[in-house]
Amino acid sequence: MASLKELKDRIGSVKSTQKITKAKQMVAAAKLRRAQAAAEAGRPYATRLGAVMASLAGKVSGDSAPKLLAGTGSDTRNLLVVVNTDKGLCGGLNSNLVKAAKVKAQELLAEGKSVEFYLVGKKGRAPIKREYANQITAGFDTSTVKTPGFEEADAIAAELIAMFDEGKFDVAHLIYPTFQSALVQNPTVNQLIPVPSPEGDGAGGDAVVEYEPGEEEILEELLPRYVKTQLFGALLEREASEQGASMTAMDNATRNAGDLINKLTIEYNRRRQAAITTELIEIIAGAEAL
Repeated sequence: MASLKELKDRIGSVKSTQKITKAKQMVAAAKLRRAQAAAEAGRPYATRLGAVMASLAGKVSGDSAPKLLAGTGSDTRNLLVVVNTDKGLCGGLNSNLVKAAKVKAQELLAEGKSVEFYLVGKKGRAPIKREYANQITAGFDTSTVKTPGFEEADAIAAELIAMFDEGKFDVAHLIYPTFQSALVQNPTVNQLIPVPSPEGDGAGGDAVVEYEPGEEEILEELLPRYVKTQLFGALLEREASEQGASMTAMDNATRNAGDLINKLTIEYNRRRQAAITTELIEIIAGAEAL
């Protein structure tokens, strides 16, 4: 049984921890506002670029289609690009992403296809390595950058496109968190390479549009930018999701610390009162003996 001094020290320790979690919660809340605004601002651009891609892709087919759109003609070799955070203390965000990646890997393996991983961020590396150590082919370190942005997305896209051109994989799937709120960040799995043909009529209705230069030349320029945009959006969503999950986790930790402090304080006061009562009884008994 803990002594009064040990209980008092424990209360002090939990209070110190509570101050830290409260401070982290406030920092995450401040960062969340900026990260959420950036993520939401990037979504219309990606949507509009997708619409342009739909218009162009509908006019290009067969041998004239660029490789980034047409693919290799096979879907046997799959690369999972998993975007995790670099820091912890954000609840189940990273574990949910790793779980989604493993589910996708298991689905592909069950279909007789091969799977390899390209990891962005540090936190998902260890749990994936435990089961797929030999299938982690490459990755990108974002821990040295305060806020990863388009420059990092450009570098990742360039490496992935180079790997695709070298025939190292047939299909790349992007796995990242989509920010909805501070409480909800859903793992999202999208095909990244080859660029999936957008749904729709692709021709802009009955309008006749002529492109200069031709559709193939424009697609050659737009397809790599589309890949970069998807990766940039994933990084923005990751930042917003990380801050939202961290704020929620630190708020829960602060509340739990408060509950624990209350319980320890009640136990401390009870034990202290019992000790005082025992001491008084001993004093009275000694006085009566005199």
